[in-house]
Amino acid sequence: MRGHGGPVRAIAISPDGKTAVTGSFDTTVIVWDLETETARQVLRFHEGPVNAVATVGAGFITASDDGRIAIWAPGRAEPVNVVGARGAPVLGFAEGAFSIHADRSLRAMGEVLLSLPEQPVAVMTTRKGPLVATADAKLRWLPSGKAVDLPTNANALAAAPDGEIIAGGADGKIYVLSAEGSIRVAVEVQELPVTSLAVSINGTLIAAAGLRGAVTILRRDTGAVVSTLVGPGLPVWSLAFHPDGKTIYTGGADRMVRKWDVATGQPSQPANAPRADFPASVMNERGAQVFRACEACHTVTPDGGNRAGPTLHGVFGRRIGTAKGYQYSVDFASHGITWSAETIAQLFRKGPAAVTPGTKMPEQKVTDEEDLQALVAWLEKVTR
Repeated sequence: MRGHGGPVRAIAISPDGKTAVTGSFDTTVIVWDLETETARQVLRFHEGPVNAVATVGAGFITASDDGRIAIWAPGRAEPVNVVGARGAPVLGFAEGAFSIHADRSLRAMGEVLLSLPEQPVAVMTTRKGPLVATADAKLRWLPSGKAVDLPTNANALAAAPDGEIIAGGADGKIYVLSAEGSIRVAVEVQELPVTSLAVSINGTLIAAAGLRGAVTILRRDTGAVVSTLVGPGLPVWSLAFHPDGKTIYTGGADRMVRKWDVATGQPSQPANAPRADFPASVMNERGAQVFRACEACHTVTPDGGNRAGPTLHGVFGRRIGTAKGYQYSVDFASHGITWSAETIAQLFRKGPAAVTPGTKMPEQKVTDEEDLQALVAWLEKVTR
C-alpha cells in the first residue's frame, strides 16, 4: 500500500482486522481499508513526524515529534481531543496511557510524572506499571524505580498476554524476559540492531525487524525461527500482526506498507514489484526515472487519485491548492501560484520550503538541470 511520502514509522491494526492506521515521517496519518487495501483517509494534523499510533476501540491515537498526542474518532478529519502542547517530541507511548519524550520525561495524558536519569528509548505497560527502556541498557519500572540490566540497549519493547516482556536489542538479539525481568530466551536474529517488534494477539509469535529490511518471525516459547521476510533491503521501522495471526504488515524506509504471509514469509506482492502508476509507454523516459522520487505521494493518471499528496493529473494550469478531494494545509493553499512548466521547475529548483512556505511536502530539490527539465517535460506530457 502506497501513500506516505516518508518512512512509515508506526502501524496499528483495529481489533476487527478491517482497518490499519499508519504514521509517517512525512507528518501524515493514513487510515487504510484492509479489505480493499486503499487509503480511506489521509490526516494532516501533526507538525512533525508521527512516531507512534495505537487503536482504541473504533478510534485511534497518534503521537508526534511536535510533542502532541491526538485522539481520533472514526471518520473525523480532526482529532476529538489533543493531549499536551507543542514541545518535546513524543518518542513513543504505551496503550495511549503513558508517553516518553525527548526531554527525558515520562508523562501520563500529557502531565509530567517524572524525569528519567537517562534518555528513554521505548515504553510499554506491565502489571506493575509503565516499563521504560533507557539508553544505559536498563529496563526501569516506574514509579518504583526498580531496574534490571540488559546485555545491550533495547530499541523496542513488546508485551505478551501472560506478562512476559520482549526486548529488541541493539546487538541484533531478541530477549524474552519474565514479568520480573529475568532473561528466559535470547536469540540472535540479525547482525544489526533490531528496529521494531510485534507480538501476535495470542502471544505465540514474535516478529523482529532490522535495518537491512528483513523480518524474523519466531516462536516465543522456544525462540525457534518460523519464517524470514526479506524485503527490498531498506530499514523496517514498524510491524503489526493481523488479528488472524496469519498475516503481518510492515512499514519502512521505502514509504510503503507491505503485507506478508507469516507461515511462508512471502509477500502478497513481490517486494521489488515494478510500479505501474503511469503509462507503460513512457515508463523508461528520463523524466519518469526522476519522478520515481515523487510517486509515493503523487499519481499522474486520470484514475490515480490522491495519495499523501494530491493527484498531478491536470496540474498544468491549475491554481495551487485546488485539486478536488484533497485536504491542503492552510498555508500551502494560500499561495498565489498557478502551476506551469516555469512554476513547477522553480519548486524543485529552490525547494518546496522556499517556494511554498508552510507546506507539508517533504523538502526535496532536483539539482541537475537536465533532470529537472526532463521531469517537467514528462509531467507536462503525462498529466494532461
